Amino acid sequence: MTNSAVRVEVRFFASLREATGCPALALELPAGADFAALCAVLADRLGPAALEALTAGNVRVARNQTLATPPFALADGDEVAFLPPVTGG
Repeated sequence: MTNSAVRVEVRFFASLREATGCPALALELPAGADFAALCAVLADRLGPAALEALTAGNVRVARNQTLATPPFALADGDEVAFLPPVTGG
């Protein structure tokens, strides 16, 4: 890998794991990539229905285990997690 790319680990939890068909993906994105670029790659890899589930208004996003609000830039080694709404009783 050259310094012109960033490697990102993307994790999907609970119902989003089911929507994407996988628990995680390791992706290589161009340097300077942001959340929008990540979503474009996820749409290509997983399809529009999965992207719709990931970008629903009630889905939270964490970057390096801290809740984050898009848009945000990505750095080499980042972990991005998609968290569905939590319900319980």
